Amino acid sequence: MTAPALRVLIGCETSGVVRRAFLDRGHDAWSCDILPAEDGSNRHYQCDVRDLLQPGRWDLLAVMHPPCTRLCNSGVRWLSAPPRGRTLDEMWAELDEGVDLFRACLEAPIPRVAVENPVMHRHARERLPADLPKPQIVQPWWFGDPAFKATGLYLRGLPPLAATDRLTPPAKGTEAHKRWSAVHRASPGPDRWRIRSRTFDGIAAAMADQWGGYAMRKVA
Repeated sequence: MTAPALRVLIGCETSGVVRRAFLDRGHDAWSCDILPAEDGSNRHYQCDVRDLLQPGRWDLLAVMHPPCTRLCNSGVRWLSAPPRGRTLDEMWAELDEGVDLFRACLEAPIPRVAVENPVMHRHARERLPADLPKPQIVQPWWFGDPAFKATGLYLRGLPPLAATDRLTPPAKGTEAHKRWSAVHRASPGPDRWRIRSRTFDGIAAAMADQWGGYAMRKVA
């Protein structure tokens, strides 16, 4: 007997990369974001992901790029010295909003959940459950894409991703290393966030194959 297709929601995604990976494997996959889908797909909700987290609606939730600037270690400095034109109250309010979004997604009434987020600073951790597990950290080059981009995955009801096509990273200082670092070296500009947030195809395929296959065995 063939296992049923999964109802999959890819939250905080505009590129459609992960949505298409699950669709290509026969799942009923949708994406959502407050911005429209780049590919114009009719399988995209333009809304806050929290508006779609009703019990029983989804089998698997993968939240790919939730706003995390105020939660990650690289942004902790703004909580004591805000950028020009901003206030400390605004920085701390954005931290609380980021924590609320992260918690709502990780604790959603959905049996299998993955939330992408970097390792958090202590102020964010203090606002979350003490038993929050450490994220799995993966790299695109584990999955055949020649690039550096450490990605943290907080998982509930899903296994860690296994590398599928591990490449050998080039030595530091070489031209190849610079090319692999293109995400981090992206020039400042209005599209920098889009370049830095896009999921690599290899990771998306691994998610759809491994998490999709795991979840289908559970619901069959």
